[in-house]
Amino acid sequence: MPPAQALSIAEEKGLDLVEIAATATPPVCRIMNSGKYFYQQAKRESEARKHQRHIQVKEVKFRPKIDEHDFQFKKRNVERFLNDGNKVKSTVIFRGREMVHSEIGRRILNRLAAELTETAGKEKKAKGSDADGAAPPAPAAPQQKKKARSPAPAAAGDGEVKS
Repeated sequence: MPPAQALSIAEEKGLDLVEIAATATPPVCRIMNSGKYFYQQAKRESEARKHQRHIQVKEVKFRPKIDEHDFQFKKRNVERFLNDGNKVKSTVIFRGREMVHSEIGRRILNRLAAELTETAGKEKKAKGSDADGAAPPAPAAPQQKKKARSPAPAAAGDGEVKS
């Protein structure tokens, strides 16, 4: 249909002629109420933003000479962060002569990972020690809960599938 004829039909109905696909041959246009369409589209986008979850990365710092109670306390904090849906970065901080014994830091992080197997999964392997002594971080993320899939519903007589 020629553009002039489409424009006259849109004016008769009190609607707008909106170009949908300008690069198509011939260009695709639609007769619609553009104000209502863009309003509804903005509402859908804002509704989608409301349901988004912002994940934070929490950091828990350990020392090589950490006591058992302190370790358990920090482990409970890590579990709480993971249950809230956040990611956790565990770091062992070395000072002075402690930097020589990086295996102690690895032992602490491996123990933390072993005790949190039900709650978290490792995202990255622990890195080597940094020059400032703050190393090796081991990020963890909450485990993904697997959704039970129900069998697909039977198709209706008109070929539509209800979801």
